Amino acid sequence: MSQINDPHKQALHALALGALGIVFGDIGTSPLYAMKESLGGHYGLTTDAATIMGVLSLMFWSAILVVSIKYVTFIMKADNKGEGGILALMALTLRGKEGNAKYRWVLVLGILGASMFYGDSVITPAISILSAVEGLEVVAPSLHEYILPIALIIITGLFLIQKHGTGAIGVLFGPVCALWFLSLGALGVYHIIQNPAILAALSPHHAVSFFMDYQVKALMVMGSVFLVVTGGEALYADMGHFGRKPIILAWYALVFPALMLNYFGQGAFILSDVAGAKNPFFMMVPSRGVLPMVILATLATIIASQAVISGAFSLTSAAMKLGYCPRLKIVHTNEKEKGQIYVPFVNWFLWALVVFAVLYFKTSSNLAAAYGIAVTTTMLIDDVLLLVVMLTVWRWSKPVAWLLFAAFVVVDGMFFGANVIKFTHGGWFPAVLGAAIFIVLMTWKRGKDLVHDRTEGVNLPLVPFMQSLLEHPPTRVEGTAMFMHADLSNVPNSLLHNLKHNRVLHERIVFLGIHTEDVPYIADEAKIHIDEIADNVYVVNGHYGFKDEPIMAEIMGLCAHQNLNLEMMDTSFFLNRETVIPSKLKGMAIWRERMFALMMRNSVRATDYFQIPPNRVVEMGTQVEI
Repeated sequence: MSQINDPHKQALHALALGALGIVFGDIGTSPLYAMKESLGGHYGLTTDAATIMGVLSLMFWSAILVVSIKYVTFIMKADNKGEGGILALMALTLRGKEGNAKYRWVLVLGILGASMFYGDSVITPAISILSAVEGLEVVAPSLHEYILPIALIIITGLFLIQKHGTGAIGVLFGPVCALWFLSLGALGVYHIIQNPAILAALSPHHAVSFFMDYQVKALMVMGSVFLVVTGGEALYADMGHFGRKPIILAWYALVFPALMLNYFGQGAFILSDVAGAKNPFFMMVPSRGVLPMVILATLATIIASQAVISGAFSLTSAAMKLGYCPRLKIVHTNEKEKGQIYVPFVNWFLWALVVFAVLYFKTSSNLAAAYGIAVTTTMLIDDVLLLVVMLTVWRWSKPVAWLLFAAFVVVDGMFFGANVIKFTHGGWFPAVLGAAIFIVLMTWKRGKDLVHDRTEGVNLPLVPFMQSLLEHPPTRVEGTAMFMHADLSNVPNSLLHNLKHNRVLHERIVFLGIHTEDVPYIADEAKIHIDEIADNVYVVNGHYGFKDEPIMAEIMGLCAHQNLNLEMMDTSFFLNRETVIPSKLKGMAIWRERMFALMMRNSVRATDYFQIPPNRVVEMGTQVEI
């Protein structure tokens, strides 16, 4: 009885239920289209028992190798203070190697992987929602012309509700997805009982025989088989929300069995009715259950899309704090859960691209051709970064690390090659999108470095400057002046401008610098470090994780805990705002400099980012040629 009421187990089960919607939404909706695309007529396969068995065997062993072994067993162990995802893995890989030019390629790879995630964020809502709505054709073929409008209405509604957050409906995600996975499993069991011979596909020799029979065609089919494991990387990316154990429990206890039962059920159904290969998921459902299944599938795909959109918001926020993205407006949709955010620009940018994808590709089959390149690129990058972690963080022996790396690369490389073949058939779309975002992120980082280099020469060492200044100070005025600056070893330009133009100095001076560390979160007691460098002159270094939110009111509260009491309405905030002027100086190509200047002009001001009252801010402008 005590085991049943064990609070730890109850919490574990609750987290596992919650993970069903957020973590497994993408991979959980793959049965809607994976089998249909793998046996599609565009490959020229004969839909006989050997082919069906071969494709099923490939699906089963792909899920085992990529999800169960690679992600669950190995990559999920590479957590960064409990957090996962491509940026967390990149930060873990670079820990202790900051400033080492030898590892700059790791940084570039990590940002490339993050960029490719946006391609996935566009394709996932488009293909999953469209494939669910296409089930209406099975109910009534005459509804075909309404599929695109209905899908677009659902997609637009999904993006409209983002600004309200998902707190009110999020509690339904787990139960709805639990019902979805149970329905998948039940449908599969029903058809497997009708034709149990399909279970022979569990043997890998069917996959080998399939490759021997079809050769080049078999490699092309792997591009569709890959749809079975898309979303597998979400297990790692969402680890920070739920923890490793709940995700593993949900995977092995429900998700993996339900998915495999459904795929084998689809195979059994096609064995008995070859015409079912046209849309096996919905055609295997008894006629009276098709419409309810369309509704349930639509709900499941909405939840899957929601998870990807939320992931894009979180990734953008992390990229901003790491210095790879200009400041964008962030709205916190839940006062209690700091991780629940809404980024308006990203939301409507994704909406426009998803609508374009639906209107351009028109069917889930066409979208399936576009799916894969972005995700497989990210998976290959995961392999490389994991190798660095195994060698430099875990200190594994080189033969073991390289052997495991080679095994992962062979599998992921095969998937990548199969998807590259589809480049001209739609694969270009997420690849071009990811490449464009990569250029934007790297341009912002390079531009900020150039601005720092151009202004560094006019700065003076802070401590000796302030000590010398206070020996013969200018006129002192009441109140507190806070000068915000990234590099507190030097004098902020805003202070120099204030002295030059206003010729006054406040009674109390605070220099504040916010530094983003390579960990997701930092405990409150470790965030603030205060040094008094002269009488009533303080240097405050704030250390925040790349998922923390540095709000000025919170920073002041943390300072008060260390006996530096600051009042918002008694403090004047002096900020330096650079205006970038593209030039022919050595730096970047002129078109990238113009892009950077445009981003600088349109980035959210520090006052909004740190939530400082505008009437307390004094901005000092500086023109910088790059």
